[in-house]
Amino acid sequence: RELSLSFEQSELHVDDGAVDGGHFALDDFAVEGDAGGHVGGEAVEGGRGGEEHLGGAGDAEADVANLKKILLVDDDEDLREALSEQLVSTDDFDVFEAGSGAEAIEKTKGASFDLVVLDVGLPDTDGRELCRKMRKQGVKCPILMLTGHDTDADTILGLDAGANDYVAKPFKFPVLLARIRAQLRTHEQSEDAVFGLGPYTFKPAMKMLIDAKDKKIRLTEKETNILKYLYRAGDGVVARDVLLHEVWGYNAGVTTHTLETHIYRLRQKIEPDPSNARLLITESGGYRLLP
Repeated sequence: RELSLSFEQSELHVDDGAVDGGHFALDDFAVEGDAGGHVGGEAVEGGRGGEEHLGGAGDAEADVANLKKILLVDDDEDLREALSEQLVSTDDFDVFEAGSGAEAIEKTKGASFDLVVLDVGLPDTDGRELCRKMRKQGVKCPILMLTGHDTDADTILGLDAGANDYVAKPFKFPVLLARIRAQLRTHEQSEDAVFGLGPYTFKPAMKMLIDAKDKKIRLTEKETNILKYLYRAGDGVVARDVLLHEVWGYNAGVTTHTLETHIYRLRQKIEPDPSNARLLITESGGYRLLP
């Protein structure tokens, strides 16, 4: 069955059943909580993906590295917890929370996120002003705003503030999820996209990798495009001829030897031991990136 979310002050309503911190189910995903922001009897801090919700230390680090980092900014604790649980349950997201504008600004200063979900009505600031502040601070990722007012004027104000999308309450979670995924897909194709690639931060627009010590590795245009295409393939193996055509186009003068030469040079730049590749892997018939 399809459940809708509606919001009224600090309470969360699911099919007219008001919930005040106790036990509730959202789209058949049960959550145990209390008004103090606890899940399963233990306090949750920061990200709700990774260790807390994806099986703890037993999970592979690679799985956590592949999660999209979402910052959820809303002063309604029940709503934050419900949305966090739903997003994390997809196994695609690591969700971080902020209950005020000031907390959100601090979190964006200390980390980069793939997307921000931002409520218009915050206790210490208007969400649209916070959106403007984030943009001035250099936040490039998509910002999706939530509002209780569904008017054209309100939508225009939010978009003019720098938001990428506007969702009115009440909304169905599958609709919000689809809007989030659409924004992430669009952003990945943009010049502002930033990706985590193994131990590096990958900035395609700058043709650059940055390691944990802030050392910059310059890439050629072809090297950048090779990494972009392999990254978007996820864990899948990309055949040599497919990669060749994607990066060079259908150029009769380019052979797989050209690709192999670029792969060799790329490994010299990004692999600690190029003869024993751990990031850019050769597979039967092609290549893939390990997270």
